[in-house]
Amino acid sequence: MPPARRVLATASVLFFSLFFTVAVSTAQTVNSSWPQRAVRAPHAMVATDEPLGSQAGIEILKRGGNAIDAAVAVAFALAVVEPAAGNIGGGGFMLVRLAGGKTDFFDYREVAPRKASRDMYIRD
Repeated sequence: MPPARRVLATASVLFFSLFFTVAVSTAQTVNSSWPQRAVRAPHAMVATDEPLGSQAGIEILKRGGNAIDAAVAVAFALAVVEPAAGNIGGGGFMLVRLAGGKTDFFDYREVAPRKASRDMYIRD
């Protein structure tokens, strides 16, 4: 094997060995932090990918707010700490069960203006 190819082959083996070692150690680190069983709470739970977002929802619940109040607080907090994620002004779905057992479903997806068309921003 020519020396240049031998160097390239050796470098490739070292790179992939290092990459595999880092990938496995990272996966073990991430997976070890995940709960091994379902997480349950006696009263309520708020979960976001940002601690400040979750804390906003928890504070609202502690002060007597309901899940909808907490969801709105979380949306505003996430709009500040993760502005690129959409948040306020975005659309979605919400399934609500109130304390008395009444349930409702809200569809608040975005709706285009009536005169909007698929090609409205394409110029000839």
